[in-house]
Amino acid sequence: MARALARHWGALVVFGAAALVPIVVRDAYFLDSLVLILLWGALSAAWNVAGGYAGQVSIGHASFFGIGAYSAALLGARWQQSPWLGMLVGIALSLAAGAAIGYLSNRLKGPYFALSTIAFSQVLLIVASRWRAFTSGSEGIPVPFRPGFATLGLGHVAWVYLALAVAVLYWGIQVWLEHSRFGYRLAGVREDEDAAQALGIPARRLKVIAVTASAALTSVCGTLWAQYVGFVDPFYVFSVDLSVRFALNTIIGGMGTALGPFLGSILITSLETYLRATLSGVKSGFTGIYLIVYGVVLILVVRFVPDGLAGVAGRLRARRARAHA
Repeated sequence: MARALARHWGALVVFGAAALVPIVVRDAYFLDSLVLILLWGALSAAWNVAGGYAGQVSIGHASFFGIGAYSAALLGARWQQSPWLGMLVGIALSLAAGAAIGYLSNRLKGPYFALSTIAFSQVLLIVASRWRAFTSGSEGIPVPFRPGFATLGLGHVAWVYLALAVAVLYWGIQVWLEHSRFGYRLAGVREDEDAAQALGIPARRLKVIAVTASAALTSVCGTLWAQYVGFVDPFYVFSVDLSVRFALNTIIGGMGTALGPFLGSILITSLETYLRATLSGVKSGFTGIYLIVYGVVLILVVRFVPDGLAGVAGRLRARRARAHA
């Protein structure tokens, strides 16, 4: 037990601090930032299942995010159904879409797989923005606010704990991948697919499973995001920029690590929130400066910390253990 606590002390600090914040802080802006950090971290963790553990780097994961967001928004706005039902519908659709993408493109590797996922997200963007009779087109869909847990009409404090529960669940899934036979086989496929197949590992089937599971997890967060924000815009929920954000958080935090996506989310979301709040109204030239910061941070991480923030934490822990020894 003590060894497990020592191994996951970083997660205990991050999630423990998030659980304590609503008790001592009541500022709505700060709590809103915390909810977004947890949701973006969970979304990046969902991306990490396919991109980090299976090596299937997707730049079109916004497809599944948008499916989850639209499923709940349409069912709630048009038929007054519970967003939990919309979440289930989104999961089912994302499972089907993820399985189709995984099966059709499982022979593709590297940039070719990434391009195929981008193409799929852009097809969904065109459909959602042009099918005005059903999706209201580019005007988007306002999500009605109905108070209560059954309709996800919650206050900031309740949203913090709901987002925290999802984040901890996704972190637990990644920890399981790091220590399970399934996760070891995925790692083998990621490192050398031909060698894995030579050893009898069903590489293509494992990649399909990873992409499909990642799609379902992403869809859940899409539903939650739509209910929290209260509006679904096709040009945002299906955008390539959103998919890049999932990948960026994970790369900066540490691909193939359980805590990495959350560390990346803390850094990037905090920087973006701060820069937007302080510089967006100064001059028109500062409007997109947070995008420049994204690029600079990514370059620095790739150049000096290729294994991400989680890798730095791991090296510090190993150095401390050697010092005690």
